[in-house]
Amino acid sequence: MRSHRLELDYVAAARGVHWAGAILLAVALGVAANIVFRYYDARRELASLEAMQGLLDFQGKPGRAVPKERLEEETKQIDAVVKQLTLPWAQMIEALESASGGEVAVLQLQPEAQQRVLRVLAEAKTRQAMLAYLRRLDETKVLSEVHLLSHQVQIDDPMRPVQFGVQASYGRPQ
Repeated sequence: MRSHRLELDYVAAARGVHWAGAILLAVALGVAANIVFRYYDARRELASLEAMQGLLDFQGKPGRAVPKERLEEETKQIDAVVKQLTLPWAQMIEALESASGGEVAVLQLQPEAQQRVLRVLAEAKTRQAMLAYLRRLDETKVLSEVHLLSHQVQIDDPMRPVQFGVQASYGRPQ
């Protein structure tokens, strides 16, 4: 047996650039980008057409039926909000301020539209100032049935003011 001579060439000859493959790759990438842009344009146009169809389609899916109890509950809530918004705020605040006489400070107003009642938390310098304030409130045209709910002397305050709660009806029934 005879061995054959082996020739190993560790330095390969430089290959030429395959321009055809590079050009084909560039064309394929361009076509792919064009297809992607056309796809997104088609999606936008489809969404636009669906939106226009939804605006023009009056016979769309029928709405779900709402139970009568829920409708009545929502109607009551809406009525309560409307009554709260239509309170005679300006007249009530003007009556409270004009009756104060400078010796009474209103701390809190709490209207209850359903009962047409206004609860007021106020503070007076003296008990006499508190009683005079109650009389003046009862004499206003806006408030009626003025009642003292509670009163307490603030012992921790050096001036010892009287904090009191008042309830009055407003908007005399017509």
